[in-house]
Amino acid sequence: KMAFVTGAAQGLGRATSMKLAEEGAKVTLADINEAGAKAAAEEINAKYPGSAFSVKLDVTQEEEWKAALDQAVSQMGGLNVLVNNAGIGGGTTVEDTDFATWKKVMDVDADSVFLGCKYAIAHMVPHAPGSIVNISSIAGLIAGHNMAAYNAAKAAVWLLSKSVALHCAKRGYRIRSNSVHPTFVDTPILDGMAGAMSRDELKQKLARQVPLGVVGEPDDVAYAVLFLASDESKFITGSEIKIDGGISAM
Repeated sequence: KMAFVTGAAQGLGRATSMKLAEEGAKVTLADINEAGAKAAAEEINAKYPGSAFSVKLDVTQEEEWKAALDQAVSQMGGLNVLVNNAGIGGGTTVEDTDFATWKKVMDVDADSVFLGCKYAIAHMVPHAPGSIVNISSIAGLIAGHNMAAYNAAKAAVWLLSKSVALHCAKRGYRIRSNSVHPTFVDTPILDGMAGAMSRDELKQKLARQVPLGVVGEPDDVAYAVLFLASDESKFITGSEIKIDGGISAM
């Protein structure tokens, strides 16, 4: 497999890239944080020499997507796995979220997935079978009163994934598309949620909202992405996997 992972400098993207490399894939780690992506790729190559590459990518910029994908294909010899992972939080209630914040969250969390799918598919077709895995959120399925922009953006990722799945199937591309929906995971995104609390206090507070009583770990998501990227999931497309410790069952 030849994979392209966005938001790969840290958190879920970094864990996913490592897991893909462990199973023999070549991986291009893309991030707006160029130094972070390079460091993560070097960490992977220290364990699995020659398997990881890095590229700078602002996922909101159309021309940067084109250039980054071209570079990845050149480095890896092709492309057949796309993991749209880059994302941000932001905003609060519909009344209290300013329009600039709304647009930024939609830009990074939803528009980027559109751009990734739009431009990666042509590269993936010659190297099929292929798989697109879009990281949504449990917040894309279950709303909160103070998450207007994030709910909307992650819900967009959910249904866009299905549209892409049907499009690729209708065209006979042999490319699948699915979405992954985590709840709270112990990644740097929690830092922006802590406020006056310590990180441990925040994790304890969040864990109380999860039936299993714990916050997720990056590998909990990375294993699901690995499965969807692999041929073991060859009959799964247009679906969603919830990694939420039971939240959506309540």
